[in-house]
Amino acid sequence: MHTRRALGERACRLPRGEFDVRDIARQHLASGGQVALPVVVQKSAPVEFWRWSPGIPMQTGIWNIPIPKERDVLMPAAISAPLVGFDESGFRLGYGGCFDRTPAAAVPRLYSIGSGYEDSALPTIYPLLHDIPMNLIVTNQSVHRVASPR
Repeated sequence: MHTRRALGERACRLPRGEFDVRDIARQHLASGGQVALPVVVQKSAPVEFWRWSPGIPMQTGIWNIPIPKERDVLMPAAISAPLVGFDESGFRLGYGGCFDRTPAAAVPRLYSIGSGYEDSALPTIYPLLHDIPMNLIVTNQSVHRVASPR
């Protein structure tokens, strides 16, 4: 029997990094939108979103993840989340669990888009109670619309 941890460990060994969404973020900014990066301010808690634009000063945050140097919190209507794996119900397997707590805690619910690679599709990710399915999953090969996220 596969466990969620075993699926994640197997997927993390794939020889590639996260799907790069920087060009999409730049296009969104160019069309007048705002972009924020997820920032872990406390482990095992929802992330905050801090305003980002190309060229702003950055610093190293928790787990050596680059974050904006200035804390300018935005509450987005939609989020893009990288994924290690995903299933046909729209559930996302991520890298650590902090990001998943954010849509679960948000009111109103954030429109959630998972981004990754098509060959990361799994029969199930064995979702936990705090897991929220993505509204949409975009891969390098296709777009997966989720029938009815809960």
